[in-house]
Amino acid sequence: MKTNKLIILMLALVAGISFTSCVEDGDYSVPESLGVEENAAVETIKEALNDPNSGLTAISISNLKTLLVSGQATEITSNIVVKGYVTSSDETGNFYKEFFIQDSPDNPTAAIKIALELVDSYNKYNIGREVYINLNGLYIGEVRSGDGVVTIGGAKNDDGDEVENLSLNQVETQLFRASNTETIVPLAVKFSEINESHVGIFVQVENAQFPTNLAGKTFVDANDRFDTQRTLQSCDGFGFTTFILETSAFASFKFATLPAGGGSVAGVVSKTFNGSDLVLALNSNLDMDMNGSKCTPLDINDFSVVVEEDFDTSIDNSTFNFPGWTNFAAEGTELWSEQVFSGNGYAEFSSFRSGDDVNIGWLISPGIDMDAQTNEFLNFQIAQHHLDSEENTLEVFVSTDYDGTNVSAATWQQISANLPAQSDSWYTFKDSGLVDLSSYTGTLYVGFKVTGSGNDQTLDGAYMLDDFKVLAQ
Repeated sequence: MKTNKLIILMLALVAGISFTSCVEDGDYSVPESLGVEENAAVETIKEALNDPNSGLTAISISNLKTLLVSGQATEITSNIVVKGYVTSSDETGNFYKEFFIQDSPDNPTAAIKIALELVDSYNKYNIGREVYINLNGLYIGEVRSGDGVVTIGGAKNDDGDEVENLSLNQVETQLFRASNTETIVPLAVKFSEINESHVGIFVQVENAQFPTNLAGKTFVDANDRFDTQRTLQSCDGFGFTTFILETSAFASFKFATLPAGGGSVAGVVSKTFNGSDLVLALNSNLDMDMNGSKCTPLDINDFSVVVEEDFDTSIDNSTFNFPGWTNFAAEGTELWSEQVFSGNGYAEFSSFRSGDDVNIGWLISPGIDMDAQTNEFLNFQIAQHHLDSEENTLEVFVSTDYDGTNVSAATWQQISANLPAQSDSWYTFKDSGLVDLSSYTGTLYVGFKVTGSGNDQTLDGAYMLDDFKVLAQ
């Protein structure tokens, strides 16, 4: 039997502040200005947050999400407040008794779901509305146990493994609108870049389209009782990447025909009912601008290899020492190694039994002349084994001011690629996808940075790198 874990923060020692607000019964039109009581409640919150003696503390959405214990509804007993901006709307019926808030109107880094016993909530919590939530007495968990969608609810179910909706009374006394509504600027991403951290965030993907086999189809299949999943695709380098568009059978646009052209799509990242897959959910089909021509992937025959390293001359179980490459331990003593398995050579970083509390190892490519050609793309094969924690990370960076020696003095910009996850099979290489490098000039270096530990068994996994190449026209 699961036991409920109470979250107690240090700042909860001071007695809580309670707030109340009200609106006229049945009046949920989007207000130009709030009522006196609700305005007063929001101002009281802001004043308390600026008063170190009030006992009320702000918590970021990112930090709030770390309080989740998967499969468990956890009561919040501290006097903490979270602020966010609404990203989803139930105006078209594609969301129901829920909305998401993200931590900033633009360039957001985290979002969280609010489950509430209120329909047509868009009239009160419209897209872009700044919202404050007094969390004391509420619960953090999942609406469907194990689905991974971090949610604020008003109670827990009988089994204690799921949160239930905020009651109307809790909505009125703990969920407050500020007077301002900000413009939510969609976060520009590729389908291949969307991951769990984007759930609840309003994103936009360019070069999007529906496959030709969906021509003439509607958003929702007439035979589906709850929702329909349609495949979206986007040109990404030499091929297509795909993503799931999920639309509720109760959406007002359910029988609208899917756009036949190409363009952009903007929506909120969510998950399927059981949490098995990430999906994109539209606030409205008007958030699709697909009246242009469909995109066509790049032709591999138009490109040539500029830089290539297959690591097949590796010496098994030796310290990595390839000409032009930099092998650097930024923290701890562990370096990248050369490995060979079944005749295939590759580079590997593992902090297993290093004896260090923290290991940070860099492997940096030879310099690449970015002015000698155009339209450059990076590609590599990557794998993991014994990866047990998201904190045991692999990150990929580029630099144009690295001098070939002093790694710490260089300016490194992180780039996105398809990297291994805990769920991936051990020792199985996956393709990074094509990483666009065409915006860089001068001499470019690519750096692979792994963070782990030799003394923490959850952080002593390994990453394997193979078939590094840069392609260009």
